[in-house]
Amino acid sequence: MMKWQTKSELKSLLCNLLQYKSISGSDDEIAVVEYLYHLLKSEAYFQENPHHLKTDALDDGRQLLTALVKSQKPTKKTIILLSHIDVVDIEDYGSFSNLAFHPLELTEEFNQQKHKLPDEVQADLESNGDWLFGRGSMDMKAGTTLHMSMLERAINGEWDGNIILLAVPDEEVNSAGMLKAISTLNHIKEQEDLEYILCMNSEPMFRQYPNDPNMYLYSGSLGKILPGFLCYGKETHVGEPFHGLNANLMISYLNTNLELNETLMEKVGDEVVPPPISLMNRDLKDRYSVQTPVTAVSMYNVLMMEQSVQQISQKLYQIMEKTKSQIEQHMIRQSSYFSEVAGDERESVEFEVSILDYDQLYEEAVNRYGQHEVQRRLNLLLHDREQGDRDFGTLIVQELAYLCKDLAPMMVMFYSPPYYPSVSSRTNQLVTGLCERVSDYMKEEFNLEAKTINYFNGISDLSFIGNDPHKQSNIDELSKNMPLERLGLSFLDSLKTDLEVPSINIGPLGKDAHQWTERLEMNYSFEELPSVLSMAIREAFLKSD
Repeated sequence: MMKWQTKSELKSLLCNLLQYKSISGSDDEIAVVEYLYHLLKSEAYFQENPHHLKTDALDDGRQLLTALVKSQKPTKKTIILLSHIDVVDIEDYGSFSNLAFHPLELTEEFNQQKHKLPDEVQADLESNGDWLFGRGSMDMKAGTTLHMSMLERAINGEWDGNIILLAVPDEEVNSAGMLKAISTLNHIKEQEDLEYILCMNSEPMFRQYPNDPNMYLYSGSLGKILPGFLCYGKETHVGEPFHGLNANLMISYLNTNLELNETLMEKVGDEVVPPPISLMNRDLKDRYSVQTPVTAVSMYNVLMMEQSVQQISQKLYQIMEKTKSQIEQHMIRQSSYFSEVAGDERESVEFEVSILDYDQLYEEAVNRYGQHEVQRRLNLLLHDREQGDRDFGTLIVQELAYLCKDLAPMMVMFYSPPYYPSVSSRTNQLVTGLCERVSDYMKEEFNLEAKTINYFNGISDLSFIGNDPHKQSNIDELSKNMPLERLGLSFLDSLKTDLEVPSINIGPLGKDAHQWTERLEMNYSFEELPSVLSMAIREAFLKSD
């Protein structure tokens, strides 16, 4: 008897998954995988084939889950159903945070307190839609729920092909789960003699612009890099401001030039990536004093489609050159004003700002102190490490900048994880044909219009299984300028593993991912979408010859 097929059954399963507070890095991120394993272990198919249901441990103890269901008719053809089980934190829920993982109660509370909700949310609650609120309801435990439903159909012989469910942790941070899954999938492929014809993700549809009414299918996923910029000024007392250069002034000019920068608004066809936006910005003083900050750092979310990392690095370097000129002119201009106000003929101050990337800074440090001494200092940092990847990478850059303080004032560009390759299957005949067939099916069966676009704009784990045309050059550029790489802490080696599978994203309907109003529309997602997914899987097997 099947138990994850009707709307009410799917809603019940989703609510059970949502009650696990699987914030990335938390204990419940492990617990929810164990729960999925427990649910599937009780299925007769996995009792008869226990070796087809596995968990695979990451280095930090977290686990991913794979569940393989082989067709009753022998075949190598296999479709991967990919989802992630982690969610982002819940600080944004405020007074509702105690209900963030209790979707039924939270939805009831929101219905009772509509006046406290944004206008669009109120309108949704008063519409004909059936909305379920809660962290992870949209992004993306609904996708995992739907894949459990498809796996159950596979067990009951719905398609002439193999299905492998893959549920991974850590998608919201570094995608450590998917990076581990590459080797896991390759092992299963070899062990079971499989051919991966398609990877189907079910991340939710993301709006392309505010109030976007369209529904979407995706034949790929945006790429993402995280460039950081360390600004190293010259310290001084606040009473002598023109004897130094404030790192906060430097980072302010840099932020003005980088935030929403138009040169990085890449356009491919009708699709345009959102411009860069700062994800972290601060000076690195650890306590208050009247000495000006010596160092400051900013990190930026930069999205990409067809651009290579090297091309983006060149644009970022040009922005640094513009910033350098502005900082130098600012100091000359302001010191001249000060002399004029003071009524004397003091010479205006001048600072020449150096601009480097991390690779150049590292080589400068080696030239001054030798390879052995530089590595010794970095190993000491590693021995005492308490920081996460991004903060530790910044600390490494700061340490090398201190070694090369004669270059100050300086701006140093570097990269930190995560990195998501840009992938698209828009030239793959199976995927393009499948998108057309799914779109036609939605129109014929449900009178719904769905547009196909090349890149899922929410960023996803599909990046690590699709085709990246700049794969090696991107890895090379990141390897040079990622501080963690030279200490053997980088994830880049995982990207060198050969696993490229055509990909598609067909997901549920929801709104406000990563917001306290995150919600899933269940009429489409749990009544119509299961039929769409089933049809898509059937068509993929039929058309893959």
